[in-house]
Amino acid sequence: MEKYHCYYVYILKCADETYYTGVTNNINSRLKEHQSDDNQNSYTYKRRPVQLVFCSEFSNIEDAIEKEKQIKKWSKKKKEALIDGNFNLLPKMSKKTFNKKST
Repeated sequence: MEKYHCYYVYILKCADETYYTGVTNNINSRLKEHQSDDNQNSYTYKRRPVQLVFCSEFSNIEDAIEKEKQIKKWSKKKKEALIDGNFNLLPKMSKKTFNKKST
C-alpha cells in the first residue's frame, strides 16, 4: 500500500502587514519555526508575530511548489482575495489594465 504524503502551501500575515508564502510537509512544525528565535536571517524573524491566514493541502510536492511560486508573484491585493476566499476575483486580478493616452 502506497503511503499518502501531504504538503501544504501556506500564507502568513506578518506583524508589519506583509505576507510570507511557503511550502512544507509539516505545517505545525513549520509555524513553530517561524515563531522561534532560531533563524535570525529569515524573512519572518523581524516581522513576528506571524499569523497563519491561508493553508492549502497537496498530495504532490511538485504541485505544491508550483502553487507557492505562483502565489509569491501575486500582488498583496490578490493574495488578500485568496485569503478571504474571493476566488471569483482572482482571474480579474491577473489581467493588466492599460491607460489609453489621448492624442
